[in-house]
Parts: sequence; C-alpha cells; structure tokens
Amino acid sequence: MAELFVNLAEQYAKGRPSYPQQLFEFIASKTPSHDLAWDAGTGSGQAARSLAGIYKNVIATDTSPKQLSFAPRLPNVRYQLTPPTMSSAELERNVAPQSSIDVVTVAQALHWFDLPDFYQQVKWVLKKPHGVIAAWCYTPPKVNDSVEALFKPFHFVSVDPYWDASHKLMDDMYRNIDFPFEPVEGADHTGPFEFVTERLMDLDDYFTFFRSRSAYQIAREKGVEHLSNDVIEEFKHAWNEDGLDKKVVKFPVYLRIGRVGNL
Repeated sequence: MAELFVNLAEQYAKGRPSYPQQLFEFIASKTPSHDLAWDAGTGSGQAARSLAGIYKNVIATDTSPKQLSFAPRLPNVRYQLTPPTMSSAELERNVAPQSSIDVVTVAQALHWFDLPDFYQQVKWVLKKPHGVIAAWCYTPPKVNDSVEALFKPFHFVSVDPYWDASHKLMDDMYRNIDFPFEPVEGADHTGPFEFVTERLMDLDDYFTFFRSRSAYQIAREKGVEHLSNDVIEEFKHAWNEDGLDKKVVKFPVYLRIGRVGNL
C-alpha cells in the first residue's frame, strides 16, 4: 500500500484538504506542554504545517520519500524517512528519546498502520502520564444535494469493491479502531469527536481529490476507469446546476484522542 501512495504523491499533495484550526487547538489544549510533536504518516505534511504553529518543534515521519518531497519546508519541522517498523534504538535515532514527546498525531493514516507495533512506539516516546495521541480521519466530501445524488452510488457501489479492508475503519469514523488509551482531561471517552474542514473547490479540484484515493488507483491498475467520460459529464451537469464554478466543500473529520497514562 505504501507503493500505491508513492504513485499518487503529487495528486495527494494537490487534492487532499487541510485540517481545521479548531482541531489543532483542541488537541493542544489537552497537552500540558507544547515542546515536541510527532506527526506519524505525515504524507505531504498537511498536519505538520499546522502543528508547527503551535509546538516548538515537530518531527514528521513517513515511509515514502516521494510523499515527503511535496511537504512544506518549515524551520521548526524535521521531516524524516522511516522504515515501516523500528526498534527502540531506531525510534530514538529517527524520532525522539523515550518519554520526550508531548503529542503524537496521525492524520488520515492510522488505519494503514500495524497498530500493536505502532502503539508500542507511541507509549515509548510519549511523556508520562499526560502525553497525548490524536488520530483522525475524514469521510467523503459534502457538496450539495445534486452532487451527493451522483456521488453516493459512485462511492458506495462502483468504487466500494476496490477499497482495502482497512478503509472500512474510516467509513465507521474510527469508532471501532483499536485505541488503547485513557480519555484526556475533561473527557469521559476517547471519541470520535467531530470537526469539519472546508475547502473551496472547482470540479477539477474535486476530480483531483478522487484520483488521489487508493481505490481509484487500484481500480485503474485492474483496468477499470471510474471517472469515465460519461461519469465526468454527469458530474459536470450536477456541479454546474447552481451556476457556481467554485463551491465550499465540507469534509467531516473524526478524532480519536487519548493520553498515555502511567504504564
């Protein structure tokens, strides 16, 4: 699957939404200090960019050098290419020493991880007991009724067979993903907590987003083109019904957040 996102790196960087500032402010409010953040599976750095405005330093890691090549260069962000699994020594060398990180974030990637291995790493690097892990996903974009009427059968019928099994965890808004952490201060559960991110998009932007999705690429590799000329024409008609070329597209975001506690 990592190889798939290598092929999609440029479209991913161009097509994917950023995340709402309210999300990062909420996460930051649950970490007593704001010295060091680790953004795991950073991709092209959408979350790292926002974390850099709150935390003194950010370590942003990914297994794909091509994805990292599209990430924004910022003075307090260190991008690091990492292997899929790391020993404690590799974790300390590539990421940070034991019990030194305030928050670990995972944006739209937790469902791809080897969770037992990753959670062991998280518990090793987070400060005890208040270090926080925050992982979120977003569900399909919402435009308007006309576009939604086309999108739903397209997404839930035509594209559905090409999703990896782990994608179902996002359809479920991360409700059933394994998340063995304590609720943060002020909460009695670990989520999901809902946010919304918005992006002004024209139809080309909308198609770029869909072409950046793993199921689209998997289907193409099998000789199936979901955005055929007929489908594109149908979407053009629905998109242009209101006479507006650009539209505010809303992506519901679902956050799981917890603290490491005293292990």
